[in-house]
Amino acid sequence: MPAAARDARVSSSPAVAANAEGDEIEVLESSDVLPAAPEDQWKSLFDKYDPESSGFISTERFRDLLAAHGSELDPHKLEVLLALADGNADGKICYQDFVNLMSNKRSNSFRRAILQGGRQLKGAALREEVGLGLSQRLVRHIAYETLPREIDRKWYFDSYTCCPPPWLILAFTIAEVAVFVYYGMQLDRWVLQVSDPQFLKGPLPYHPQLRSQAWRYLSYVFMHAGIEHLGLNMAMQLLVGVPLEMVHGAVRIGLVYVCGVLAGSLAVSVTDMTAPVVGSSGGVYALVSAHLANVVMNWSGMKCQFKLFRMAMALVCMSVEFGRAVWLRFYPPAFPPCPNPSFVAHLGGVAVGLTLGVVVLHNYEQRLQEQSLFWIFFCVYMLFVLCAVFWNVFAYGLLDVKLPPSP
Repeated sequence: MPAAARDARVSSSPAVAANAEGDEIEVLESSDVLPAAPEDQWKSLFDKYDPESSGFISTERFRDLLAAHGSELDPHKLEVLLALADGNADGKICYQDFVNLMSNKRSNSFRRAILQGGRQLKGAALREEVGLGLSQRLVRHIAYETLPREIDRKWYFDSYTCCPPPWLILAFTIAEVAVFVYYGMQLDRWVLQVSDPQFLKGPLPYHPQLRSQAWRYLSYVFMHAGIEHLGLNMAMQLLVGVPLEMVHGAVRIGLVYVCGVLAGSLAVSVTDMTAPVVGSSGGVYALVSAHLANVVMNWSGMKCQFKLFRMAMALVCMSVEFGRAVWLRFYPPAFPPCPNPSFVAHLGGVAVGLTLGVVVLHNYEQRLQEQSLFWIFFCVYMLFVLCAVFWNVFAYGLLDVKLPPSP
């Protein structure tokens, strides 16, 4: 398909078509089918082809409707819609399916109608598209890296406009680098900054003596133990987080990232009660583990190149960073009796990624509020947060935990 035609398709909102198995669905623009109209106009148009007021129009009349607007349609799209009409199992189309088709509502009922009507229509895979520009090839590459179904890859490819851009992960990364550079210049130390006695004196790190300052359960994400810590986290954050944000949006990715960060500090406060916390590992591990779990669960559908090698490399990077954190935790602290930062935040991030994160990334187009499993994991997560808050309020005193002095 020529690049100009593809550009035109990216600029508008999508409708659909399906292949022989009803699994690979090509995205079309509903705005090319008919001009956008309020529901009363859809009703008027439907009634015109349903003079008996039966609530259905026959596929023959639907073909007449398409023929009346055929000059407004791309020939390929007209072919798709005609295939949908011809393939309807009961020979008629109800009003709701008609509205879904014309208004581009990708609902479950509309998807069922598409699967029924488009089985005999064969479409080329997105990977076979030619004449694409550099940015379009990048979007296509990201679609194959992150989405397991051709229906979602094509839907995403045709609808992605880079507006808004993937700003959230980039903003987190820039802020983390800026804070690291600031402390590097202030402490005159770039490797193992945590070994400097002044490192934990700022307002950002989580420290058990300062756990009543609630912002520290999140703000610790901007502090890193050294350039080796920042480098590994930043690499995973950019290589995995930015493509995920481009596909799933800032809201979903931000939810997983922030939940991982909060779970990390709370997990430390419950299981490693005397240790401080720094670094973005909780959020990074939530994103990476959710993505890797999504790849494993949809292994046959994932079409990314060298997926086994890349998954192995991601696990190696995570293991190296986690091993560094474990070694540092038990390394003799620079200012005893305060221990070095805990590694448990990594495990909290992984737990969030394998539960809440997997659900958030599992279904590309279904709204989160429509997913019962999302609410189950979200409620479990909130229950953990509530229990951890009560633990921080009461358990330290009841257990008579001897905390290190304030930094």
